[in-house]
Amino acid sequence: MEEIIAKAARVLPSERQLAWQQLEFTCFVHFGVNTFTNQEWGDGTEEPQQFNPAEFDARQWAQVLRDAGMRMIVLTAKHHDGFCLWPSRYTQHSVSNSPWRGGRGDVVAEVAAACEAYGLRFGVYLSPWDRNAPFYGDSERYNEYFRNQLRELLTNYGPVAEVWFDGAVGEGPDGRRQVYDWESYFDVVRELQPDAVIFGMGPDVRWVGNEAGHARESEWSVLNVTKSWADYNYEDCSLRDLGSREKLGAGENLVWYPAETDVSIRPGWFYHADQDGQVKSLADLLHIYYDSIGRNTVLLLNVPPDRRGLIHENDAARLRELGAVLEQTFSVNLALHAAVMASHSVAGDSARSPENAVDGDPSTYWTPGEGRTAALLELDLGEPSTFDVVELQEPIALGQRVEEFVVEAWDGGYWREIAAGTTIGYKRLLRFEPVTSHRLRLRIRNSRLHPRISHIGIYRQPGNTPPPP
Repeated sequence: MEEIIAKAARVLPSERQLAWQQLEFTCFVHFGVNTFTNQEWGDGTEEPQQFNPAEFDARQWAQVLRDAGMRMIVLTAKHHDGFCLWPSRYTQHSVSNSPWRGGRGDVVAEVAAACEAYGLRFGVYLSPWDRNAPFYGDSERYNEYFRNQLRELLTNYGPVAEVWFDGAVGEGPDGRRQVYDWESYFDVVRELQPDAVIFGMGPDVRWVGNEAGHARESEWSVLNVTKSWADYNYEDCSLRDLGSREKLGAGENLVWYPAETDVSIRPGWFYHADQDGQVKSLADLLHIYYDSIGRNTVLLLNVPPDRRGLIHENDAARLRELGAVLEQTFSVNLALHAAVMASHSVAGDSARSPENAVDGDPSTYWTPGEGRTAALLELDLGEPSTFDVVELQEPIALGQRVEEFVVEAWDGGYWREIAAGTTIGYKRLLRFEPVTSHRLRLRIRNSRLHPRISHIGIYRQPGNTPPPP
């Protein structure tokens, strides 16, 4: 087991996985003909003429989402109904046969341009299930059709950071069930957008396993994947833990396979006017934020534009509230350049000194050194300060290691536990009732090999922040 654990500790993310993880907060945009038919899943018989967002403004989307703190838009370029938001050469079921922009519009192009203008990354969702394609179910023919559409999206719209696939599948008009050639799809992505991560059915990013917006308490990025990617995403999604010692087995195929947490800001994924009053509350969104980004996953929050082609006022207002609270919370780090003392450190090695955990530079780190799986890091803030959020990070470019930790505050006579957890990974956020102290310590109880900590942050939420549930 110790050999397996040591092997797991040395599994590292790819450059594309690391860049994706650093985005932290991203947006899913479900938009298409379903927006106008009031459906969640169209059946492919919709008329393109129904699509006509008269006030469409992708720059409005980008501004609202950026101001909320999001860093990427993943657009539903084609959903299960088969309607394409770009003028595909391979089907007539697209915006080119709609009245929008006189049939000369291209939603994908405008969203990609808006992302570039507002400093956001751009991603695409291309549903493998196409209920409009007459040859769906003729697997070889449809796979070539799908690859052709994928090539269009990955060739004509600039850099793509994420390609989002789900496993939706059905039968074609003749009753044959479609068999997807996933490996050939992945080859197209790697050829045309080598920096893009593949979500869901591929090797880069897995689904967290629910659409409620909450990751596991123990969310490991290193897993022993012994089945197909599809099986792993959809069969094991309900398990409470996927990467602990008990789940690593013989460690025969240890890979870096981080999780993405998806959830919609409304009950539905597409816009429905009767849900205008059901936008998630600020308290709910904060809970989701801390339980997804704060548990070593990337948050993909769905925000569906309305029939005008705009993010609805209710959604925009709530996102502004969220962005304001997050900005106020994390603008002042009470731990920055605090005095630090470690139970153990590497003598004479400033590159791994305790001060690196509070220098504000995520590329530096502290470690107690080889052979120590437990250690302690103590911070002195200089004066009593009130705080209710602690942020912890490991330098995941070097792996994920911490298995159990405790955060304690000095109450004048004793160290009092204020938070605890298992995994840290890229980021762990811990909320608790306000504490006033000038001393705080991180006690790492167990780690895979020697632990590394790149960042400790201590914050105070603004007074109007809704309490955690």
